[in-house]
Amino acid sequence: MNIVFMGTPDFAVPSLKALAADTRFDVKAVFTQPDKPVGRKKVLTPPDIKVCAEELGISVYQPDSLKNDETAELIESFAPDVIVVIAYGKILPQNILDIPKYGCVNIHGSVLPKLRGAAPIQRAVIEGEKVTGITAMKMDVGLDTGDIIDVVKTEIDQNETAGELFDRLSAMAPELLIHTLISLENGDAVFTQQDNDLSTYAKPLSKDEAEIDWRTNAEDIHNKVRGMNPWPVAFTYYKSKKLKVFQTCITNRKGKPGEIVSLEPPIVACGSGAVELVSVQLEGKKQMSAEEFFRGQRTKVGDMIVSYE
Repeated sequence: MNIVFMGTPDFAVPSLKALAADTRFDVKAVFTQPDKPVGRKKVLTPPDIKVCAEELGISVYQPDSLKNDETAELIESFAPDVIVVIAYGKILPQNILDIPKYGCVNIHGSVLPKLRGAAPIQRAVIEGEKVTGITAMKMDVGLDTGDIIDVVKTEIDQNETAGELFDRLSAMAPELLIHTLISLENGDAVFTQQDNDLSTYAKPLSKDEAEIDWRTNAEDIHNKVRGMNPWPVAFTYYKSKKLKVFQTCITNRKGKPGEIVSLEPPIVACGSGAVELVSVQLEGKKQMSAEEFFRGQRTKVGDMIVSYE
């Protein structure tokens, strides 16, 4: 089976490696996003999939747009039986969707139709979902609206971060993908139309939404911290300086929202309940345990991490 693979972040890497290692598949080309400047020094950095493809000896293409005849003609020249799309970051136009014999298959990081869009894994954690998964879908021109071919589900641990869940789902994807491709080739794939009335949208994360509001309940704050790890990382302010919060645990303590009600371990009261701070980082400093941080700050029980008065 001839395959054109489209993907960008490390989430797609295990699937590309699995296809390249399976003699039933021939990955003709990889399409990914253009290299982008990363970090404070804006170093031009290739996507993880590009690095992986080059290590595997697969040709890589990085078009700025798919909406031109040249790109469609290039893809068509590889005579793909199927186009595999995993976290590519671009919507495929109809003329490209029509090229492969078996269509275009997308592996999406949620149980569709829930959490369509760019950040399904992070939003599942932020919204406190107990179960998520990955969906194999035959693509259409909509945003994650195509017919479902297969789904694998998994429970989300109450302290699992988005980064940890990202890695687990990424590792689950190759088996689902290969099973889907074989079922397409054998003609026994079952296509199930999505119920649009049940759909939700997973909008991209932004730094603006990462600030913790201690007036909300402990569970929502804990979920935000988990869902924003590893990026953009939830934060608060302490003594007018930005304090990133990487890890928390829910506790039953009470106090004013933003009040430090314990130091061993460090616990901050919320609008309802409280959270233990486990790992933090003050701006300009290294990440450390919250207990070590507050010890160095000479913090007292009853101090406010943020005052809402």
